[in-house]
Amino acid sequence: MTDTPAYVPPKVWTRNKENGGQFASINRPIAGPTHDKELPVGRHPLQLYSLATPNGVKVTVMLEELLALGHKGAEYDAWLIRIGNGDQFGSGFVAINPNSKIPALMDRSGPEPIRVFESGSILLYLAEKFGAFLPKDIKTRTEAMSWLFWQMGSAPYLGGGFGHFYAYAPSKIEYAIDRFAMETKRQLDVLDRRLADNEYLAGNEYTIADIAVWPWYGALAKGLVYGAGEFLSVQDYKNVQRWTDQIAKRPAVKRGRMVNRVSGDPASQLHERHDASDFDTKTQDKIEAAAAS
Repeated sequence: MTDTPAYVPPKVWTRNKENGGQFASINRPIAGPTHDKELPVGRHPLQLYSLATPNGVKVTVMLEELLALGHKGAEYDAWLIRIGNGDQFGSGFVAINPNSKIPALMDRSGPEPIRVFESGSILLYLAEKFGAFLPKDIKTRTEAMSWLFWQMGSAPYLGGGFGHFYAYAPSKIEYAIDRFAMETKRQLDVLDRRLADNEYLAGNEYTIADIAVWPWYGALAKGLVYGAGEFLSVQDYKNVQRWTDQIAKRPAVKRGRMVNRVSGDPASQLHERHDASDFDTKTQDKIEAAAAS
């Protein structure tokens, strides 16, 4: 029991205090830029502005997979957007993504630049542009698209729902954690049942569906997000574990996970990526060395 009075919503909501959560400083009820800041532009046709969150990893894995297939037009510059610092609210970033969320992509390969935002939209755009990782036959293509949209609709319950209340909220709310833990485990069961009889989500072919789902649910399956592996008994989802391990072994996935990463083992971080050789020379080392000189 608690003596804390029950919250009664007001007739009209107003923002009259910070919520106290970890990301309170960057949360606000309005859109648009907070400051003027143009984005850098590199030498490649594709300019990515991102951070290695699960949504950001989707796109860098996709680009590295395309390059591994020999699509030279998929060469890209990956610029670091530090969302904790509010970089996503700069005028240049908002011009690409009015929703102020990473990742955001500019394709400058044509006569006019094309902006692409929302990670699922970027994956589909790149798959269609290069004719890769999206099946040609209508049945398998539709299956891949269904799982892509499943991820886009389901992951907010994992991230903004379970992840927020379990790891980031200023106080633990049993109802909220139980509600979203139940939903997260249901989602893992959905995946586990699908992968029991299929190598990949669309069948026997690795597609943008796997590229979209893996950064979220693969990391969850290995206990790498929210520190909730034991809490959610992720080891019980054997088929998700098999699929996670299989995808993690792909060289392009290993490279893609490094790009725009700013946490964890320094050897796993490549703050910015402008050339394939950066994986060997570590772009962030160059940046830090230049700043110190």
